[in-house]
Amino acid sequence: MQKDIFAHSANKSGQWQLLEDHLQMTASMAESFAESFNSAGWAYNIGLLHDLGKASDAFQEYLKKVSNVDSDEDGAYVPKTNHSSAGAVYSVERYKEAGKIMAYCIAGHHAGLADWYPGKTKPKALSQRLNEDRQYYEELKPFAIELSNLLKNFIPPPFIKTEEDFHLWIRMLFSCLVDADFLDTEQHMSGDKERGLFLSIPVLSDIFLKYLGDFTKSAKQTNINKIRLEILEACKHAADTKSGFFEITVPTGGGKTLSSLAFAFKHALKYKKTRIIYVIPYTSIIEQTAKILKSILGEDNVIEHHSNIDPEKETEKSRLACENWDAPIIVTTNVQFFESLYANKPSKCRKLHNIANSIIILDEAQMLPPELLYPVEEILTQLINNYKCSIVFSTATQPYFEKIENITKIVPASMCLYEKLKRVNYHFPQADAKKETWENVAEKLERYKQVLCVVNTRRDCYELYKLMPFGTIHLSALMCAEHRSKKIELIKEKLKRGEEIRVISTQLIEAGVDIDFPVVFRAFAGLTSIIQTAGRCNREGKMEKGKVFIFNPPKLSPAGLMRKSEDAAREIISSDNFEIDNVETARKFFRSLIKRANYTGDKEFKEMLVKDAQEGKFQFATYAEEFSIIDNNCAKPVIVEYNKSIELINHLRYGSISRNLMRKLQRYTVNLPENKFKELEAAGLIEETPNGIFVQSVKGFYGEDCGLNVFAENYGIDIGII
Repeated sequence: MQKDIFAHSANKSGQWQLLEDHLQMTASMAESFAESFNSAGWAYNIGLLHDLGKASDAFQEYLKKVSNVDSDEDGAYVPKTNHSSAGAVYSVERYKEAGKIMAYCIAGHHAGLADWYPGKTKPKALSQRLNEDRQYYEELKPFAIELSNLLKNFIPPPFIKTEEDFHLWIRMLFSCLVDADFLDTEQHMSGDKERGLFLSIPVLSDIFLKYLGDFTKSAKQTNINKIRLEILEACKHAADTKSGFFEITVPTGGGKTLSSLAFAFKHALKYKKTRIIYVIPYTSIIEQTAKILKSILGEDNVIEHHSNIDPEKETEKSRLACENWDAPIIVTTNVQFFESLYANKPSKCRKLHNIANSIIILDEAQMLPPELLYPVEEILTQLINNYKCSIVFSTATQPYFEKIENITKIVPASMCLYEKLKRVNYHFPQADAKKETWENVAEKLERYKQVLCVVNTRRDCYELYKLMPFGTIHLSALMCAEHRSKKIELIKEKLKRGEEIRVISTQLIEAGVDIDFPVVFRAFAGLTSIIQTAGRCNREGKMEKGKVFIFNPPKLSPAGLMRKSEDAAREIISSDNFEIDNVETARKFFRSLIKRANYTGDKEFKEMLVKDAQEGKFQFATYAEEFSIIDNNCAKPVIVEYNKSIELINHLRYGSISRNLMRKLQRYTVNLPENKFKELEAAGLIEETPNGIFVQSVKGFYGEDCGLNVFAENYGIDIGII
């Protein structure tokens, strides 16, 4: 053992892993991952050099000490030594500017991709590490020279042409390294695990298309089902089109989910794509889509990756697949997808190389954030141009893009879907109409046996709900995911049985939730919100026309994007020849909204990821913190007492914390704005557990009707959240 150099200590079988074996296995695996984007040589060399520092005497002594084998330290404490700087320093010394690209990956393979310039973020800036950490490389020069005989020749891939092309490429190389490093280490320490054992895309395609054929044959010959079949055939026909951007613009209820997947499977077969990634804006509707897919393709072949997944439904196979998306079908959220593409941490970046050569369906594409439109469009364009992806925008209200061009329309305008699928009549308020009181709205709602009313804020939802008769259902994000899921199932059951049901909800119900009311009310909001809410009315076309009433609520929408959306809607509605059932109307609305937003996220993007790219100077860590689909500064989680969570909270208070426990608690979480969170803490309504997680501290503060009772008078606090 004295003459051998090791990467990892003994596994369960008592075997140590030689450093040379680990480096070559990691390099070969990273090389295979990077072949899909013409960067195999780069990934191989990065993998070969990533643990160069482990050849040091200090690290070898550390391994012996922690493994309780003979050590020169005679029982003294041996600190863990820096093993990631040596390879980074050597890369720059050998390859100069090209070496910086390798250095980001090697230096960050545990701590994360660093900034070049020093700042407030961790890890330490790469420029500092390359300058200060030469000491970790000096003693390893002989080993590095020996290792250099195995390095491969490489050139930049052909798509690296402009400054914009570098940042994602480096993340992709980083992804190849960290995934390969983890997998080889896992193989040594744990042996074979249940990874990658999925049916292939061709096999799943056969299963899906057979199901679809049987489903369409057995469907009732209604007018709406005939139109859905036409949409399906258009999607199948378009699948032969070469890879690129596609859009499926179909009014709500037109069967976009199954039709878009039919396109994806046939397109995947034609162009040998490796996976389908279905991206959804809300966790509140992701379970519905995943349930449909699992019922068709089998539980084991569809991986859900989002914060609200029920751990009791997870298997080791699905949990492992969430780590690196090594599965044929992924269902995830906008947050998980886009924030991973701009992340710097190994855990989030590990999956990125498996996005290459995929088909990405962006469901409810109108929910892409206007304030981040520039980096969103930029990253999607990179995936199309450089990483062999195809991207489908699926929505009833197609957004307007400033940078993305040449989008193939899967459903031609000649199908006149907005005329054929017109299932509701809209009733807009007059331009000079006064604001309604909640009492007036409640009185109107009581006239209908089955009615849905969607409002703009959680406070509005509470105030209107309190005026409604017994049996009315309240839905808002003050209810945890487990609670909302049960309420939505109850709504569906009551509608199916034809029972009396009235629902007051925030906008969480307006996108993707498969419910069908004869009458819908909507507080004035952005045009896409109005159209999406209308999609919950007469969804199956059982009536000649459903009724959608838009009213002016007592207060304007909250300041910010929601208010700007409302203003843009009023502008479009007041224009000449306004037609809401028209695909171009949505685009006009988005153009107006983007103009009003006056910010699309381009400044920070260019400053941190583009400006000094040719010199290899990026601010990866800082940008990862700033890029947030949901403003993390306004989202503080609280674990509430609902159903099974009381027992879980006790484990949190008095037991040890575990990943499984945290996953279970996620379904019982309510997120609050930070300032309101502090008010609840000051009032003693929530408390911090020993591990830093906040939980409900007053019995009854969470109720069956409205969830977290932040507006209830008996708690003596009015936190005024939206």
